[in-house]
Amino acid sequence: MAAGSVVQGWDGPWYRIRGDVSEASFLPSEGEYLDTAVCNVDVFVALKDGSRWSETMFTVAEVERPMRLWTESDEPLEGRYFWVSDGLIVRDPGVDNMADVITGLIENGEFSEIFQRLIDDR
Repeated sequence: MAAGSVVQGWDGPWYRIRGDVSEASFLPSEGEYLDTAVCNVDVFVALKDGSRWSETMFTVAEVERPMRLWTESDEPLEGRYFWVSDGLIVRDPGVDNMADVITGLIENGEFSEIFQRLIDDR
């Protein structure tokens, strides 16, 4: 998304970032600041080849937050682990940062190893 022209904006509840090789559709919570508060978000990516992919992106701080809360409960062994089958942990919040990570994964060839491909049932 970083290379070439980038178009971004709201499309209903989705915040979409379109670039030359992909379109990332983020579903932030209502009222979240896109640049600083988005720390846990579902994202769908459509590549130019027509394939569609999904992932939930978390920041390190967002993973740590519930783990601290769980230390006081009996959930996930008192917060000793965090597990999600379709999760990608990033260092910094914000959809622009997350879009940059997606672009980097596409460019370095790791994207398809990390994101979950969606089955086209047309």
